[in-house]
Amino acid sequence: MKQSLKLIGARTSHVFNQNTKITQLGKSGKIEEALKLFSKMTHKNTVTYNSMISAFNKNGKINDARHLFDNMPHRNLVSWNTMIAGYLQCDRVDEAYRLFVKMPERDRFSWTLMMTCFARKGELEKARELFDLFPDKRDVAFWNVMIQGYGQKGRVSEAKRLFDEMPLRNVISWNLMLSCYTRNGEMHLGRVFFEGMVMRDVVSWNLMVDGFIEVGDLDSAWEFFQKIPYPNVVSWVTMLCGLARSGKILEARRLFDQMQCKNVVSWNAMISAYLKDYQIEEAARLFREMPNRDSVSWITMIDGYVHVGQLDKAREILNQMPYKNVVAQTAMLSGYIKNKRMDEACQFFNEIAARDIVCWNTMIAGYAQMGRMDKALDLFKKMEDKDLVTWNTMIIGYAQTGEMDNAVKIFEEMKIKNVVSWNSLISGFLQNGLSMDALDSFKLMACEGIIPDHSTFACGLSACANLAALQVGKQMHGKVLKSGHLNDLFVGNALITMYAKCGRILCAELIFDDLEEVDVISWNSLISGHAFNGYGKEAVQLFEQMVLKGVRPDHITFIGVLSGCSHIGLVDQGLKLFEHMTEIYSIEPSVETYACIVDMLGRAGMLREAFEVVRGLKMRANARIWGALLAACKTHGNLKLGRIAAKQLSEFEPHKTSNFVLLSNMQAEAGCWDEVENTRLLMKDTEAEKQQGCSWIEVRHQLHCFRSNMPIQPETVEAYSKLKTLTLQISNMEYRF
Repeated sequence: MKQSLKLIGARTSHVFNQNTKITQLGKSGKIEEALKLFSKMTHKNTVTYNSMISAFNKNGKINDARHLFDNMPHRNLVSWNTMIAGYLQCDRVDEAYRLFVKMPERDRFSWTLMMTCFARKGELEKARELFDLFPDKRDVAFWNVMIQGYGQKGRVSEAKRLFDEMPLRNVISWNLMLSCYTRNGEMHLGRVFFEGMVMRDVVSWNLMVDGFIEVGDLDSAWEFFQKIPYPNVVSWVTMLCGLARSGKILEARRLFDQMQCKNVVSWNAMISAYLKDYQIEEAARLFREMPNRDSVSWITMIDGYVHVGQLDKAREILNQMPYKNVVAQTAMLSGYIKNKRMDEACQFFNEIAARDIVCWNTMIAGYAQMGRMDKALDLFKKMEDKDLVTWNTMIIGYAQTGEMDNAVKIFEEMKIKNVVSWNSLISGFLQNGLSMDALDSFKLMACEGIIPDHSTFACGLSACANLAALQVGKQMHGKVLKSGHLNDLFVGNALITMYAKCGRILCAELIFDDLEEVDVISWNSLISGHAFNGYGKEAVQLFEQMVLKGVRPDHITFIGVLSGCSHIGLVDQGLKLFEHMTEIYSIEPSVETYACIVDMLGRAGMLREAFEVVRGLKMRANARIWGALLAACKTHGNLKLGRIAAKQLSEFEPHKTSNFVLLSNMQAEAGCWDEVENTRLLMKDTEAEKQQGCSWIEVRHQLHCFRSNMPIQPETVEAYSKLKTLTLQISNMEYRF
């Protein structure tokens, strides 16, 4: 009998040790060893299964955990709770809830686990459902979970209503209700609530200090900080971080020096403050003085050196790090990429043993930014676990290099797309002058049920502006109103541009006036819109208003206002503005600015002066400059200068026949028929190589695109036939239209 009991005891002890070993292996990530041990065990109890399920959960193998759970000979309450917790760790809430519903019995932990998860996910109606079903209404913890959930979603009044209904409250309840006010910026109500608190501790004071810091009221934060009866290290660090974030470095350092007990967070906060203020040496001195450092300390210092371009110092700090950290290594990698040292970045990336997804994405983004999409694609193919950022980065990279076919291919291969994916594709089409494709993608996005954001609308409206698609733009404006994005500055500016380019300048003005906030881009859009529509005088007046409002113009502003001066012949005013641009605002003129000046002088017949401007350029003139000069030469019949402009223009736009037509007409007007013949021969040579023609028309709120190489449809033949008949009828009429 004693022998049998000894054997049972030994076996129990052995199973217990093996169960403990499985748990330890799971925690350390050695899941294969844990599974091997589990498989070899001849005697398994419920705890063994629970330990293995927990090990699977901790290593993200939730499907394996569920398979084991389903095949357990016996389950207890811990088995169910462990499986539910695993689903929640993987953010698979629906499956967790389905399991919760099937539970034969539940304990307090089961209810808390499920309800807390719903509350943290913001699914408060489901959380409240469980709260109402929970039998023990005197359990304070459940009330606290709901109050915290309402506070996190900004539903302060509902949190207060629930708080007032509580049968029992503890200090946590009071602090959670206070945090509802402080974390949602309701500091006046928070202060009133604080003064009426029945229970209060140092956490209450810290919440008030943090709340005032978040709304930018440092004086009130300091007032409360000084009144804390027994401040803890969190009190000191909260105040220190507030001062540091606000750029009050001296005050932050004074407080730091007064701290009797400094933790690593306070050291990190002070170092970060110095780095943000570009006091790199002071930050380095503090870093050296630190008694203990955590990973944040090292990463902060590496980031600081990277930010100021001292990559050798950053690498030195990284090499001193006592343990390998992929976040620190990625920060170093990012530094090489930002400084365009791609060969070193590549070498460093290859040295990183344990790369995470952020590390891979950083390297791919680096190649994409440099236009080296072949390298980016190589890494993309090698990457085992890709996330949405990876796919979106590839789309953006291809768009930036003009490879929209490849961008579309990547997009179509994506199994899951988010709004950023669609925006990347739409903006890519826009950047590459494919506005029709951008609009088509916008429509397709709506069909897929993806809700557009402010970036989507801004891109869609820009496409409408490029195509002068007024009716489609109006439809999009209606969607903007319904979606609540009207006060978004990017969307507002895109609306101004769209209406202006569609010739509805009054609508553009109304949008501008209705915007709660405007910036230099808003003014530029309105000024350029007036200039584009021939309202040069109004464009100049808008510029003057802009300056009076204290908005500093940029080079785009001057391009807009100079175009306005050019269209109505305000040469003196235009030259004066150009002078102000360089002397008052210290803006270096761009090629586009000089093109406006050449166009303005040329339109006014001052061809010699325009040509002198071109000859005096320190930069190479572009097609727009030579095109403006050629057009002016045609208007004023200056064949000599026209020949020079046409010759230069042919280097930039060798396949653009309209330039040859201008020159040919000038030669014909001057009676130079031999030259006309030669120019027309050149035109024939280029016509075979010219880009396909494209035009569009808007009918019943739909855009229809026509390309020169499109196959002729039966409807097209009929249209041509009707056109031919009408032409014959017109030619036989007595009056010519």
